Amino acid sequence: MPSMKTPSGEEWGNPNMVKLNVAITCGYLFYDLVLLACNWSTMGDIFFVCHHLAALYAYGFVLSRGVLPYFANFRLISELSTPFVNQRWFFEALSYPRTHQLVVANGVAMAVVFFLVRIAVMPPYWAKVFGTFGTPAFERLGLAAQVAWIVSCVCLDILNTIWMYKIARGCYKVITGKLRGGKGDSKKTSYTNNHTD
Repeated sequence: MPSMKTPSGEEWGNPNMVKLNVAITCGYLFYDLVLLACNWSTMGDIFFVCHHLAALYAYGFVLSRGVLPYFANFRLISELSTPFVNQRWFFEALSYPRTHQLVVANGVAMAVVFFLVRIAVMPPYWAKVFGTFGTPAFERLGLAAQVAWIVSCVCLDILNTIWMYKIARGCYKVITGKLRGGKGDSKKTSYTNNHTD
């Protein structure tokens, strides 16, 4: 396996598959930022911008230095919730009502998967992170990579927690509205609007 050198001259393994995954993800993130910029009036969301910039900042170290491949791949698990968010946008484009059974089913699935891949994974992830503190490998990263790793993950987890709250609240409104037999207002009962309501 080819290797790369750290600023101190030590060699790291070069995780080619992880770097490919991260590079593809970065391409999507850059493209999403361009779409947001070009359609800010309809799609603009400062939380999205913060999310994308934090991820790109951290992933830059993976691509340029090949460091933290395990943690980079672990963070990519969160994208398993994205298809449900995208499906929700398709339902909106097709003018499906919020109370349609497919929309409700997708919303519930989105809430469950979002929780599993973005919230439930936080304790084991941070346990692994804290387990590296003070180790020679952590020191070899250097301050720049350490800051990029920790700060970006804190920002992303704060955003994920905010989004989870909004998704759960919207999902609860739609489900309770369905159980009561009410149609509900389509805007008020949305699960998220770019992850917010």
